Amino acid sequence: MAVLEKLRVKFGMAVSIIIAIGLLSFIIDPNEVISAFQGMSSKYDVGEINGKSVSYNNFQEDVQKFTTINELMTGSTVQSSEQQAQIRNAAWQDLVYKYLFVEKARAAGLEVGESEMVDLTQGDMVSPLVAQNPAFVDENGNFSKSNLVQFVKNLDSDQSGNLRLYWNYLQSSIYNQELLMKYNSLFTQSNVVSPLMLEKTIAENNNTVDVEFVMIPHGYQRDSSVVVSDSEVKSFYNSHKKLYKQNASRDIEYVVFEVKPSEKDVNATRAKVADLYDEFASTDNVKSFLTRNSDRAYDARYYKEGELKTVSSDVDAFVWSGDTQVSDIIRNGDKFYVAKVIDSRQMPDSVYVKHILLTGDAASKADSLANVAKSEKFSNLAALYSEDKNSAADAEIGNIGWMTQTYMIPGFESVMTAKVGEPFVLKTQYGTHVVIVSDATKPSLKKQVAIFMKESVPSKETYSSMYAQANNFATIASSGYEAYKNAVDTLGLYSHPVNGLTEGTDRFGSIDNAKEVSRWVFDNKAGKVSGIITVDNNYYFVATVKAIHKEGYAKLSEVAPMIKDNLYYEKLAEKKAADVAAKIEGMTDLQAIAEKLGTTVSTQSGVAFSSMNSQGLDPKFIGAAVVAPENVVCGPVAGSIGVYVYKVTGHDTGAFFTEDDAKSRASQANAYMSQMILPVMMNDADVKDNRARFY
Repeated sequence: MAVLEKLRVKFGMAVSIIIAIGLLSFIIDPNEVISAFQGMSSKYDVGEINGKSVSYNNFQEDVQKFTTINELMTGSTVQSSEQQAQIRNAAWQDLVYKYLFVEKARAAGLEVGESEMVDLTQGDMVSPLVAQNPAFVDENGNFSKSNLVQFVKNLDSDQSGNLRLYWNYLQSSIYNQELLMKYNSLFTQSNVVSPLMLEKTIAENNNTVDVEFVMIPHGYQRDSSVVVSDSEVKSFYNSHKKLYKQNASRDIEYVVFEVKPSEKDVNATRAKVADLYDEFASTDNVKSFLTRNSDRAYDARYYKEGELKTVSSDVDAFVWSGDTQVSDIIRNGDKFYVAKVIDSRQMPDSVYVKHILLTGDAASKADSLANVAKSEKFSNLAALYSEDKNSAADAEIGNIGWMTQTYMIPGFESVMTAKVGEPFVLKTQYGTHVVIVSDATKPSLKKQVAIFMKESVPSKETYSSMYAQANNFATIASSGYEAYKNAVDTLGLYSHPVNGLTEGTDRFGSIDNAKEVSRWVFDNKAGKVSGIITVDNNYYFVATVKAIHKEGYAKLSEVAPMIKDNLYYEKLAEKKAADVAAKIEGMTDLQAIAEKLGTTVSTQSGVAFSSMNSQGLDPKFIGAAVVAPENVVCGPVAGSIGVYVYKVTGHDTGAFFTEDDAKSRASQANAYMSQMILPVMMNDADVKDNRARFY
C-alpha cells in the first residue's frame, strides 16, 4: 500500500487516468445500462472488431480493469461522468489493439520480442512510460532503477493483486506503443522525398502569375434548357456509391412539455423565504443556516463591485449601496435572494504562492522550515524537503504560481490575506505545507456576502397538470404520424424536427440526459408515435419516427436531389462556357471581350497554385492560369461560380517557399499518415462500435 500511496501523491493533486497511447477520441456520456439482455443476437453486442463480436460482459470486464487502475492512481472510488466515459474509451481502445492492431502488425512481420520488453522496462532503453512514471522516481524527481526493481519484487507479496494489475497495464501500454512505432515506420521510412522531388516542389510553390480576366457568373436563376435525366443521376450514383456510405440514423419529430413552476408555486417559495427572513438576518452562524435552508451553498469568498451581477444585478446593487447590512427579498425570475454583507476588507485579486509539502506527522518539521525559510532561499528548501516535485512554476521547485479566489487549492484560502514574504504553516488533505506569499497584486475593496437563495420548483399539482397535457397529446397522436401532425396543429404545439439522429444522441436542444428518447426511436419503425418519455423528471417527450436510414449506403431516392443539383450546375457551367466561346470567337483583345460580354476586366497579382484557398478565386481558374502562356487570351474556363476568359501578363519565380518549408510539409504529411493508421485500419476491418446502445 505504501507504493500505491506514493503513486497517488506523486501524480499530483489533480490526477486522472493515464491513457498511454491516445489514438482514439470518442465522446460518450453515461446513462444507465440496459439491464436485460436476451439471447445471443448481435443487437446486444457492444461492437464488432475485426470480425470478432464484443459482448457486453466481455467489454465490462475491460471496463472494470481500467476502473480499478483509475482508482489506484487517484485513490478514489468515485468517478465523474467524464472519467467514466474516459475509462470506457480506454477499455474500447484496449480491445481494438488486442483484436485488430496487434494482429495486423504481426501479419506485417512485426513483433516486440521478450528481450526488447526487458530493455524497455528494466534495461538500457527504458520507455518514457516507465522513466517518467511517478512510482519509479527518486526524491529528486529522477528515474530510479532501484525503485523499479523494488516495485517488481513487491508484485507477488501484494495480496490485492492491484500492483500486478497496474504493472501488466504498463507493460501492455509499452508493448502497444513500441509496436505502433514500428508499424508507423513502415510508412514514414518508405515515404522518401528525393532531391529531384524536393527541387520540383520548391519550384512549383515559388511560381506565381499576374493575370487579367473577365468573369461571367452562373447566377441563381434556373435555366430550364439544362436538363438532368433520371438515368444520369442513377449512373452517377452507381459510379460514386462510396460517397454515400452512412451510419444508421433516423429522421424524427418530437414535442416536449417542460414542467415549470406555476405562479402559485413561485408565490409559495416567496412565502418560505419571508418566513425565514428574520432568522437569516439575525443569525451569527450563516454557514449553518444556509446549509439547512438555502439552495445556494455558503461561499466565503470576497467580491469586487460588479462580480455579483452574475447572480443578480439587484443583489450586486444592494451590496455596494452601503445602506443596510441585509437586503429586502429580491426576485429574479423563479429565484428569490436575500443578501447579507458579512465583512469588508482591502484584498489583492491574486497572490504568488510557494510551498513545501510534508507528509505524515510533520508539524514540528514544518515549524522549523518556516523559520529557516525566512533567511534561506525557498526553492532550495523545497528541492530538499518537499514531496511535491511537480509544482515548479517559473522553473523553481516549490512555486505553485499565481492563485486567486476562484483558482485555489482547497485549504489554501488563507493565502489571499497572508502577509507578503512571511512564511507560515497550514494543513490540507494533502499534508502539511510551509507556505510563503512572495508577491501580490494591488489590493482593492471587497466584500464577503452571504446569499440566501430559494428557487421555485414545480408542485405535485403542477406536475400533474403538465403530465395531463402531455398525455392528452400522446393519446390523440398515438395512431401514427398523420395523427401526430393533426394533434400538433389542433393543440397549437411546436414540433421539433431532427434529421440524421444517431443512436448515441442524448441531447435535444438544450435538454441533456435524453438518451431514453434515442433508445425509443431506434427500437421502433417509421410512422410510430411514442407514449410519454420522461427526461430528468422535468420534461415529457412525445416523439415520432419519420424515416429510417440503415447503416450502409444511402438509397438512391435519398440522395437523388443532391446528385441532380450537382449535375445541373456542371452542365450549366459547360453550357455557359460554350455560349461565351461562341460570342467571343476570333477575338484577341480582353477589353473588347469584356465589352462584348457586358462586364469589366479584373486583375489579380501573385496567383499561386500552392495557396488556392487563400486567394478568393475559383480553384479551376487558378489551376488553368498558373500554367497558361504569357500574353495570350485563354479560355473560356468553366469554373465553380462562373466562366472565365483571361490573359497572363507576367510570371515570377520567388523564394518565399524554402527547402525547410518543403521538408516541413513532408513531415506534416507523415504525421497525418501516422494519425490515420488506426482509423483506416478500423474502417477496412469494418469495426462496429455499438456502445451508444448501452451507455
